[in-house]
Amino acid sequence: MSHKIFRAIWITAIGIFLMSLLLIMGYLYGYFSSLQKEQLRATTELAARGTAMAGTTYLESLSAEGYRFTWVSSEGKVLFDNEADTARMSNHMERPEIIRALAEGYGEATRHSSTLENEQHYAAKRLPDGSVLRVSMTQLSFWSLLYGFAQPICLVIVTALLLSYALSQWIAGKIVAPINEIDLEAPERYFGREELKEIEPLLRHIFEQQNRLKRDGEETRKAALIRQEFSANVSHELKTPLHAISGYAELMENGMVREEDIRPFAKKIHAESLRMTRLIEDIIDLTKLDHGGTEMTWEKCDAYRVAENAMDSLEAAVSKAEIAMTLKGESAPITAIPPMLYSIVYNLCDNAIKYNHRGGRIMVTVSQNEDETILSVSDTGIGIPEAEQTRIFERFYRMDKSRSRAAGGTGLGLSIVKHAVMIHHGKIDLDSTPGEGSTFTVSLPNRPADITR
Repeated sequence: MSHKIFRAIWITAIGIFLMSLLLIMGYLYGYFSSLQKEQLRATTELAARGTAMAGTTYLESLSAEGYRFTWVSSEGKVLFDNEADTARMSNHMERPEIIRALAEGYGEATRHSSTLENEQHYAAKRLPDGSVLRVSMTQLSFWSLLYGFAQPICLVIVTALLLSYALSQWIAGKIVAPINEIDLEAPERYFGREELKEIEPLLRHIFEQQNRLKRDGEETRKAALIRQEFSANVSHELKTPLHAISGYAELMENGMVREEDIRPFAKKIHAESLRMTRLIEDIIDLTKLDHGGTEMTWEKCDAYRVAENAMDSLEAAVSKAEIAMTLKGESAPITAIPPMLYSIVYNLCDNAIKYNHRGGRIMVTVSQNEDETILSVSDTGIGIPEAEQTRIFERFYRMDKSRSRAAGGTGLGLSIVKHAVMIHHGKIDLDSTPGEGSTFTVSLPNRPADITR
């Protein structure tokens, strides 16, 4: 970065210097050209007076180096020229400076001389006898002026290059020094500093990126811990039914079970295998939800009909538990993932059955407003203590472990509900009083803004 800044400053300095040099040389060229013309006018006036008094004798005695003297008669014939043979010179009657001098007494012109093959300044003065004395001098060219100043110009250029190089290095160092001193691990320390005002947006961006990376790192660590804990819990939960099945089967295999006990043992093996199957199914469902439900399709459905179907699936469990379960509400069209919506109702109702009393009640209500569909599941069960309410959505968390296992619970139902609600961009609220029951209220947008088709 320092090299780029130095190069930019040095190139800019050299460019400005060269432009300034050209402007100065242009000014000097104009100045010396005007000075030449002034000298030419003065010389012409003096030579005209001498020629008027002494004629050719005066002109021949002149030794003015750099000037050409031409004496022309009133008819344009060249009478004298100190640099050319008059016999070979053409009539000068048509020359602009001669014409003007004859008419006005004095005339000037600048043009290319065919005789001397260069650019000439001409000044002509009419004499008292009607003849004209013309004095000329070679026009100072830009390159001749540059050549004349070559030595001092070279000295100035070399000095300017060295100075601009040194100054560019110094300025680049001054610019980059505060940047090099920045501690990028703590860019927030430099917010508001005047000398770093131009790069403060970059520092803020770095600060935000660092915070984002820290958050991502923390989330990654949390996710890793959750996966580790989940794996441990899955292993633990699967071991219990597997050990039970293995133990009962080993007893039966070794003939250590009486004939009348075979059926109860087989019933226990079947119950444990069903429990393990439900656990695996819940784990599969939860894994799908962890991936955002990408394998499932959003479509229009009726939340009331979905709730009705989920409750029908639990009819046998409700009858066995001697619980009354009713559905109230109205048709509620919604854009959702039907299997997930079904899972929400099923798991909430299944939980309400497991943690209810015999003769208890479950009320499922479906309602809808302009923006949301609201699903409510209320029960008259054992309720949830306030200290437990923040943890019930954790995986494998059981408020009453013995009761949950006896009822065949996997400890994943409410976790599945929570993830399904999140995928639908909704929210879930709990209102519970120990000994009186619980009410879970799920609010889902009728049509989420960013759904996957």
